[in-house]
Amino acid sequence: MGKSRRPVAALTLAALMLASCGGDGGTLGSGPVTVTPTPSPTPTPNCALASRQSFAKAVIDEWYLFPGDVASGVNPGAYSDVQSYIDALVAPARALNKDRFFTYITSIAEENAFFESGSSAGFGVLMAYDAVNQRIVIAEAYEGAPAFAAGIDRGTAIVGIGTNSGNVRTLASIVAAGGTQGLTDALGPNDPGVSRVLRITDAAGTRDVTVAKADYALDPVSDRYGAKIISEGGRNYGYLNLRTFISSADNQLGAAFADFRAQGVTDIVIDFRYNGGGLVSTANLMGDLMGAGRAGQLFSQTRFRPSKSAEDDEHRFAPGAQSIAPTRIAFIGTGSTASASELVINSMLPYLGTNMTLVGSNTFGKPVGQIALDKAECDDRMRVVAFATGNASGQSDYYDGLAPKIANSCAANDDLGFPLGDPREASIRAAIDFLAGNACTTRIADANARTASSDRRFAVAAPPTMLVPDRPSAAQRELPGLF
Repeated sequence: MGKSRRPVAALTLAALMLASCGGDGGTLGSGPVTVTPTPSPTPTPNCALASRQSFAKAVIDEWYLFPGDVASGVNPGAYSDVQSYIDALVAPARALNKDRFFTYITSIAEENAFFESGSSAGFGVLMAYDAVNQRIVIAEAYEGAPAFAAGIDRGTAIVGIGTNSGNVRTLASIVAAGGTQGLTDALGPNDPGVSRVLRITDAAGTRDVTVAKADYALDPVSDRYGAKIISEGGRNYGYLNLRTFISSADNQLGAAFADFRAQGVTDIVIDFRYNGGGLVSTANLMGDLMGAGRAGQLFSQTRFRPSKSAEDDEHRFAPGAQSIAPTRIAFIGTGSTASASELVINSMLPYLGTNMTLVGSNTFGKPVGQIALDKAECDDRMRVVAFATGNASGQSDYYDGLAPKIANSCAANDDLGFPLGDPREASIRAAIDFLAGNACTTRIADANARTASSDRRFAVAAPPTMLVPDRPSAAQRELPGLF
């Protein structure tokens, strides 16, 4: 492939930044998400396992950001699938915390469907596992998806799972028999028509509901709470919750910021708490929408390996009629906040300094992104870590998350007892308090130290953690906990 930008564009759906969780400590397994249309590549000798592995190796050899951290002498014949072979090749980089299963093989059709319109299949909820109380708690439910239609929403707890009303098992019994892997197995593959009986508990009591998985389109900015004005103490604050960086979010983001601008809002809360990343182009658009008065100044920079330095790029603020000039920003994050979300947060830091904060908990830590190269006849898309991203100050080393880079970060719970967008919810409350000039009581670093403390006087209980498959689908890579 040549060094100009055109050849890369021809083979790249879009520069991508995803959490790409999965494969290590305690993660869970699940079948692939099915989308419409289901890919049906014509079988050819070129799609034999050896050919597909060779394709993956060639992509890594040419584009991998860390060429010195690729294992040598790996025998492809020792692996029964492409992904296991990829994992073996990049294991040295993974050991150095540079590539936590960020390089992977996926379906072209599945990924295109998701990034173009949010198309996926499943219940349409984000699930967090509460090991202390042996339950799954719903962190978010998507409008237009089966679970929400069945009355399941944020804060609902799942305490039992079955394939019919006669074999519902408690989560405690499922975990006792099969560990946390058993939970994903019990939920079944993410294929349309797969039905489960879920025993749920919410404000209305405990009951069994039958929910069938189906195809649905994810709305990246919720009509319920995705963009709103919160009025308090005689002041207006903008609130924006972006679920995912996909192209269908672009117009919604423009409309949200146009409303902020029309109402004179310059203090904003940006809620990325479950946003695992997505398209760099949408991240750059967010920068433009917060870049009034900064035209031409550097927002972010992208750096490839030395042999591909001709592909290096940068994005400079290009504000438009919908853009605002933020006075203060409070970003809400969690361990699910990754990649493109982190790019936006990191890129605003040089310009706002202590006039911005990170509220909630530390972010995932992924300052690198993937490009895509396709083996179309096999429906194979190779997503390879090929570039690092940095801000105008050159800061790009945040593999340990962004909280250590933001001195005035503020710890807050993700309070599932309140809807997203509600100023009573703990993280939103802390964000508004920052915008209003009130002091934060606990920094994220201090909260992390207490959680990790071996001294029972100071340690705090670990919160529910997102249920993440071993081999996430395109949708699950961007939205950790999606089922």
